[in-house]
Amino acid sequence: MKMRKLFSAIGFLLLTSCVSTKSTIKNIDNTAVRPAVKDKAYVITEYADDNNYGYDQDYPINIGYIHERQEDINIQYYFKGLEGPKGQKISYKKIDTCCPFPTKNSLMGAGTIGIYEVTFEGNNKPIILYFNCYEKGKILCPKGFTIKKTK
Repeated sequence: MKMRKLFSAIGFLLLTSCVSTKSTIKNIDNTAVRPAVKDKAYVITEYADDNNYGYDQDYPINIGYIHERQEDINIQYYFKGLEGPKGQKISYKKIDTCCPFPTKNSLMGAGTIGIYEVTFEGNNKPIILYFNCYEKGKILCPKGFTIKKTK
């Protein structure tokens, strides 16, 4: 038990010592409503106007406020609501995290951005998308993807 507390304290210090005192995320919207879920997929209804949406760490896809343990399922819902530009099935995997930032929506007072590699048939170069599970924002379809048609 003492070791667990020690490791938690060390992790907290490391994370918070690297955190900027100000968030650089530009697209947080605390009034945003998470889309409905149908057939284990978000029902995404709008396309992003901004070319940076999802492609830039300062304009991540904000799927929060969710507990960190719910990140995987919410990312899955997100990608199941999208297709490639010609209706291709999407494959994705989390490859890293970056960009610690202060947030009131984490027990440690800090969050990180999840970095996901996305591929689909006909696309030779993987696409990198950034996700934030600590803050809210409008959940949109990023440029280069299409909204999956619901049946």
